[in-house]
Amino acid sequence: MIHPLLFLEFFRKLLSPLHLNDASADAIAYTWLIIGLLLIVSVLATKALTSIPSGLQNFMEIVVDGIENMIVQTMGEHGRPFFPLIATLALFILVSNLIGLIPGFFPPTANINTTAACAVIVFVSTHVVGIKHHGTHYIKHFMGPIAWLAPLMLVIEVVSHLSRVLSLSLRLFGNMFGHEMVLMSFFFLGIKFFVPIIPLPMMLMGILVSFIQAFVFMLLAMIYIQGSLEEAH
Repeated sequence: MIHPLLFLEFFRKLLSPLHLNDASADAIAYTWLIIGLLLIVSVLATKALTSIPSGLQNFMEIVVDGIENMIVQTMGEHGRPFFPLIATLALFILVSNLIGLIPGFFPPTANINTTAACAVIVFVSTHVVGIKHHGTHYIKHFMGPIAWLAPLMLVIEVVSHLSRVLSLSLRLFGNMFGHEMVLMSFFFLGIKFFVPIIPLPMMLMGILVSFIQAFVFMLLAMIYIQGSLEEAH
C-alpha cells in the first residue's frame, strides 16, 4: 500500500503548476484517489455479471437497489432517470467521508472546495431539469401565488435558491472538518497518555456521521430536483 504522505507529495508536485495551497492540492489528490477506487470497484463488480450474484456483485447490487428504492420513495417513479446523478454523489460523498477514518488520510469533504463543487452540481442540475421539464413556465416557480407580489417573491426565491449552495456545502464541510479535528485531537491525546482506546468511540461516531451526512446530502438533492419537477402554483 502506498504511504499517504508519498501519495500526497506526488500529487503536490503534479499540481504545482496550478499554484494551489497544500489543502486544495490534498483535496484534489484524495478526490482522484476516490474516483479511481470507485471505478475499480465498479469494474470488478460488473466484469462477470451472473444471474445469481455473489461476492462484490451481490454487495453492490444491495447498495444500488437501496439507493434506487430511496429515490423512488422520495421522488416517485419519475425520479428513476436521476439515479446516476444521485447515486454518484451519494457514493462519492460516503467514500470521501469514510476515507478520513484511515490514519494518515484526510477526507476531501473536509475541504470547502469539494463540498461546494458537489453543491453547485446539485444546484445546476436542479434548474436544468426544471427548465427542461417546464420550459419558460419554470419562471413561475419564482413568482409566488400573488401577481403584484411577483417582483418581491422573485428576489426572495432567487436568494433562497442561491442559499442552497451555501447550505449544502457548509453543512457537509462543517460536520466533516469538525469531526476530523476532534478525531485528531483524541487520537493524539490517546498517544500522549498511552490510552489507545480513547479514539475508538470517535471512530465509531465518525462512521455514523459519514453515513448520515451522505444520506442528508442525497436526500436534499432529491428534494430540490423533485421541487423543480412540480407544477408551480
